[in-house]
Amino acid sequence: QVQLVESGGGLVQPGGSLRLSCTAIGSSLKYLAIGWFRQAPGKEREGISCISGTTYYADSAKGRFTTSRDNDKNTVYLQGNNLQPEDTAVYYCAAVEFPCNSHYGIRPLTDGGQGTQVTVSS
Repeated sequence: QVQLVESGGGLVQPGGSLRLSCTAIGSSLKYLAIGWFRQAPGKEREGISCISGTTYYADSAKGRFTTSRDNDKNTVYLQGNNLQPEDTAVYYCAAVEFPCNSHYGIRPLTDGGQGTQVTVSS
């Protein structure tokens, strides 16, 4: 089972940007589909994007989040722009099932790592 470590969270003002990283430790994520999830206080964890050969975004992420991967760095990124207070959550990455798209959604294979906190506040 691949170990994934999230990083890059922090405090950002409304309208600001952050880039989160998801790095695989001890094995390659080159052939994996990786999903990004978030969990806000008092809410269920939701899948917001995934990347395999293509990328897929949930409605809550479309237009403001971009997922990319750098196989040489064994890392998947989540770029968030124009962040709003409702984006405040712990963000996780996890390996997900193929395919990952609007029909099948984002189906995690693992619980993900420790997560990284994103707080959007003025």
